[in-house]
Amino acid sequence: MKKLFFAVFAAGIALSLSAQDADVAAEPQSERSERSNLSAVWPACVGFCQWPRTPDLVGLRLTVPFSSSQENVTGFDIGFWGVSDYFEGIQVNVLRNNVRDSASAFQVGIYNTVARGDLLGVQVGLWNESMSMRGFQVGLVNVTGGSEGIQVGVINRAETFHGFQVGVINIIRDAELQFLPVLNVGF
Repeated sequence: MKKLFFAVFAAGIALSLSAQDADVAAEPQSERSERSNLSAVWPACVGFCQWPRTPDLVGLRLTVPFSSSQENVTGFDIGFWGVSDYFEGIQVNVLRNNVRDSASAFQVGIYNTVARGDLLGVQVGLWNESMSMRGFQVGLVNVTGGSEGIQVGVINRAETFHGFQVGVINIIRDAELQFLPVLNVGF
């Protein structure tokens, strides 16, 4: 299994480096000088720590110990602490999955957050947080602004909510019954 992991890791690095070198070699000299160093990595890339510095990363990003130098990540994000503006795919970071704007994602970690935008998907962790959500939150503490879906946890809190909350403390701020233990339903 270790050999397979290192083979995939090495192949991803080689593929992304050769794709970048081929793109640069194919451009005329005048375009090369005008082109920004920040270009999208496509079709696959393995990101490691703060490498590569690019606005878009498609493929696998290993966040060891963390990574925040990619704005848009599509694919798999695996490691300890992953940060991006936009995310589409699967994030499995032990400590934190932090998406600053919006995500279509499956997030698994101790602390999962989609800070300013929409979450379309699933968050599984000790603390799950989103500005708005359409999907599921499963954890000890689940917090969201306006949402549609299901929250399962010890503490569930929402400003507006259309769906079900299952837990010890269930709060929907704009509901007629703002607090209900065990089960709360928002319409």
